[in-house]
Amino acid sequence: MNILDAHFVPAVDGVAYGLLLFVVAAGLSLAFGTAGVLNLSHGALYAIGAYTGAELSDGTWGGLAVGLAAGTAAAAAAGAGLSAATIPLARRGHLAQALLTFGLALIGGNLLIEFFGADELPVRVPEALDSSVTLLGHRYPAYRLCFILMAVLLAAFGTWVLTRTRVGAAVRASADDPQMLATTGHSPRAVHTGVLAAAGALAGAAGVLGAPIIGPGAGTADTVLMLSLVVVVLGGLRSLWTTLFAAIAVGEVQTLGVSVAPDWAPYLLFAAMAAVLIVRSQFTEPATSAAHGGGDGGSDPVQWLRRRLSASFKGRGAGTAAAASAAAPSAAAASGSGDGAVVGSGTGTRTGTSEAGGRSGGGRSALPWLLRGGSADGDLASRVRQAAPLLLLLGVLIALPTLLDAYTISLAGSALALGLLAVSVTILTGYAGLPTLGQTAPFAVGAYATANLADAGWTVGPVQVVVAAIAAALFSLVTGPAVIRARGTTVLMITLAIGELASAAINQLKSVTGGADGLVGFPPTQALWGGEGMVDESEVYNYALAVAVVAVAVTLLVLRSPAGKLLTGTRNAEARMRASGHPVGRYLLMAHIGAGALAGVGGSVMVTVQQYLSPADVGFEIAAFALLAVVIGGSTSVVGALIGAGLIVSTRDWLAGSWPGHGHLLLGVLFVAAVYMLPRGLAGLRGGPGSGGRGAAGAGPPPSDHDSVPAGKVTP
Repeated sequence: MNILDAHFVPAVDGVAYGLLLFVVAAGLSLAFGTAGVLNLSHGALYAIGAYTGAELSDGTWGGLAVGLAAGTAAAAAAGAGLSAATIPLARRGHLAQALLTFGLALIGGNLLIEFFGADELPVRVPEALDSSVTLLGHRYPAYRLCFILMAVLLAAFGTWVLTRTRVGAAVRASADDPQMLATTGHSPRAVHTGVLAAAGALAGAAGVLGAPIIGPGAGTADTVLMLSLVVVVLGGLRSLWTTLFAAIAVGEVQTLGVSVAPDWAPYLLFAAMAAVLIVRSQFTEPATSAAHGGGDGGSDPVQWLRRRLSASFKGRGAGTAAAASAAAPSAAAASGSGDGAVVGSGTGTRTGTSEAGGRSGGGRSALPWLLRGGSADGDLASRVRQAAPLLLLLGVLIALPTLLDAYTISLAGSALALGLLAVSVTILTGYAGLPTLGQTAPFAVGAYATANLADAGWTVGPVQVVVAAIAAALFSLVTGPAVIRARGTTVLMITLAIGELASAAINQLKSVTGGADGLVGFPPTQALWGGEGMVDESEVYNYALAVAVVAVAVTLLVLRSPAGKLLTGTRNAEARMRASGHPVGRYLLMAHIGAGALAGVGGSVMVTVQQYLSPADVGFEIAAFALLAVVIGGSTSVVGALIGAGLIVSTRDWLAGSWPGHGHLLLGVLFVAAVYMLPRGLAGLRGGPGSGGRGAAGAGPPPSDHDSVPAGKVTP
């Protein structure tokens, strides 16, 4: 009984906290499940309500009512604005929407701090609620009990609206069949706007009512967003009641779990989220495989049997030719698979390849194309044109130490580290078709391995890089099976969970990572055996550049090799590859391991350049930056990813230095501009028939749940 008494108040707190998360998660679930928007700015909508309610609170019932009305209205208006912002991206899939809303969250967070200040605002509640009541022999805040009652009533009201009213019927119809809804006289766009406005209103109301529980502060929006994502994943999108139960479970872990098992509580939520997603992906694997590969043949058993028999008679050689044919994109395939980035530079891209042509002529034409490294003509001029951007970038990077001051040179070194991380994301997103938000996990493994090696006296750079790559590759080997079977948004969520689990481990394993304080004070790296530790910024930069050149060169060689073509074939036409007898899962796992090793090298370079390491250097924000760098450059462009990383670092650290306190605002503007203005990345500006995309008219069917266009020829 004493144990129950000791944990009674935390348990009730868990119910209150869970119901608060439920109100927020209900809006997030409504936006994603009905409007199809993966809204990473939902935490900012909560913050709008929280700040507004706190500002208008004066300790009276009137102040609470005015704050509730104003905060809800402001968040609803922001949700309606979000609808207008995301509608142009509807055909580009969830990845573009996620990056756009993350950028809007950065902008909104900066503006809120600018308007309300960086300090946490006090919240005054009516005097009748600012007291304690006796609950089963324990004193408990009256306001929290009142909030529990209001949240339960809100759940009942929301369920009634969705299931028993004409408005709810229109909302459900907009999710199931927008075309049929339009025939009834309802505008799907108006319903879309109304849904996002309602989702914003829920978040804003939760912010106002939850401000006395989770006060408005600098990290509140991020915390609420992450926990709400966990709730949505655990509860699913089918019922508000399952979301309610999931929210209460999350709330109990956050309060009761911390008091009962503080060492395990940080891992439980995201481990449960990853487990649920992995189990779901096991049951949906056949359908998602077809979607992943474009669906050709995946739903036609006669075609599948025909290809399977053909593969058995022709052997492995014919299968490789089919993979090469799948890797060469046609204009029609590019137009129908989304326009997240560009494939190829134009002159050397194989076009007009149909499925029938791939079967009838692929054995004669695909193999020479494959051996020439993807060039249609294979001549020297074409190779020079392909290599020109990379050589130009290399020349600029070599000249930087003679042109820049010491601080800017150190920023350039940081950009190289982030660039290697971005290239690893390019491998997964552009070539393997696995959009990731968790690549900072192997990046962190490589970084902390390097820092601990240096602290133990192993300061030779090549040794640090190799150990970091091996450690990160082993980490990716362990986590790879959980990732490679999923597709699209599920991959984003699984990798996000892996990244958050890695962050929790970093904060817990203080003897290895230093916890929240990070690591600092370890000896500088030696470029080679027998040398001195590098302390001059130019020396460190040149070392980082040398490591980056070797890593990128190896990456390009692999992507241009037959193994790389098999990977792009998997990305373009997974169903055909499976029908040809290829071990698609093995290809994706090897890509995941290789990308993890490259991310580990990037982490090693970052530690060498910075000479310190903190959890913020390997957190979710860095993962979003790496994904943005890929979008800026083009999903299959290695040079573009490096340039995108440089643009992000210059915006975050150099440009923001001239406007202190507005770094997130500038980064948010960069996110929004990149998503809107570079739908195919910088590589798409080169134009030509190989640039992919749908063209001005936007022809072609909307893409499936993944968001990158098929990867064809390797874009340097």
